[in-house]
Amino acid sequence: MPNRLQRYYGAGYSHFVTTSCYQRLPLLGSAPHRDLFLRVLEQVRKRYRFVVVGYVVMPEHVHLLIGEPERGNPSSVLQALKQGFARRLLARLRCEPSEMACWTAPVERGRIWQPRFYDFVVFSDEKRVEKLRYMHRNPVKRGLVTAPQQWRWSSFRHYAYDEPGPVVVNEPQKAELRVRKIS
Repeated sequence: MPNRLQRYYGAGYSHFVTTSCYQRLPLLGSAPHRDLFLRVLEQVRKRYRFVVVGYVVMPEHVHLLIGEPERGNPSSVLQALKQGFARRLLARLRCEPSEMACWTAPVERGRIWQPRFYDFVVFSDEKRVEKLRYMHRNPVKRGLVTAPQQWRWSSFRHYAYDEPGPVVVNEPQKAELRVRKIS
């Protein structure tokens, strides 16, 4: 059995990436932390020049659907994203002792993220739409909101209403997603 995870880059496919907070702690459980993560994601998107197809930021994990970057590869993108967010969040938590109380052990050790991430190569339009639907429904499934459009830390509103968000969703071929009305 191989002792190293094999990642497949260079074919131009999209990557459905999931990364989790350290010990699945809800370090993204507050709106300011999720907003900070999205600001860092947009900075990394610009620096590495990659396409963002979709995203959702949950309290203890993140799903991204991204294209391969012009600079580096998806692993280097995730490294920059996780490090950039961790540095900013740790600095913020250390300055706000009341906010740090819940996270003392991870913060003292400088731990925000699990060391690895899950990467699924999206090789068809059907899989792309499947992954987008999964991401956008995740907050509803978890009981955080009753409809995907209520969760402002996802790309759903870009697809449903063509609204710009904090992260530029810049995929060349926009997926068609249907929005059901809830009565």
